[in-house]
Amino acid sequence: MKTSEYLHTLFNLEGKVAVVIGGTGELCGTMAEGLAAAGAETILVGRSEEKARTRLEKIEASGGKAYFEKVDVNSKASIQALLNKVLEKSGQVDILINGAGVNSPTPLLNIEEAEFDNILNTNLKAVLFAAQVFGKYLVERDEGGSIINIGSMSGIIPLSRVFTYSATKAAVHNLSKNIAREWAESKVRVNTIVPGFFPAEQNKKVLTPDRVASIMAHTPANRFGEAQELIGATLLLASDASSFMNGAEIVVDGGYASMTI
Repeated sequence: MKTSEYLHTLFNLEGKVAVVIGGTGELCGTMAEGLAAAGAETILVGRSEEKARTRLEKIEASGGKAYFEKVDVNSKASIQALLNKVLEKSGQVDILINGAGVNSPTPLLNIEEAEFDNILNTNLKAVLFAAQVFGKYLVERDEGGSIINIGSMSGIIPLSRVFTYSATKAAVHNLSKNIAREWAESKVRVNTIVPGFFPAEQNKKVLTPDRVASIMAHTPANRFGEAQELIGATLLLASDASSFMNGAEIVVDGGYASMTI
């Protein structure tokens, strides 16, 4: 087998269906493009079809297949309805990316209950709901599948200014490992991609000049990540190339976690 054929086979997603919750956002939208380019029919899930339109046009122009579905990630019934719609349109689901997220720079003593609950619900409870709904389907189907949760470097190394966000992402990391253990014998793999600092919509509000300088001083690569640099980890975890990877955390951070002084 030629090298190109071998690589195509290893990471091939043709005949697969991928649901990307948070796919209308900057990072998960780019990950969705990567899944579609590898052959998966890809569903961009979010609140705004308008935000998805440009991404869908780009995927389709490149020969990929994709469409948009709306969901309320804080409603388990809405997530169940999402699964039902995808099964009706596409016939199956093989890959789920859990990427919805919100952030806030509110000082610790000023965090209100409503803000805390909103971040907790979006970043953690929504991951649980989607894992329950799609995981039940995958386990009962008994053909395996891949769930990829989006964690954060702040879930490994606590960060200042994003207290609630950091707490919820740490919980996502823990939850992912527990679910991975639960469904391993059913061939449903649950892994976590851990981005370092990528200028995404949810964190631009906290990237003040002094914050950027501090981040760069702690990042050996001395730059932010670019969204397309998450595609490699995505394709690895989505494909059979990672068939024995379960409960893993793949850090994509330019060396941030390796830096002390």
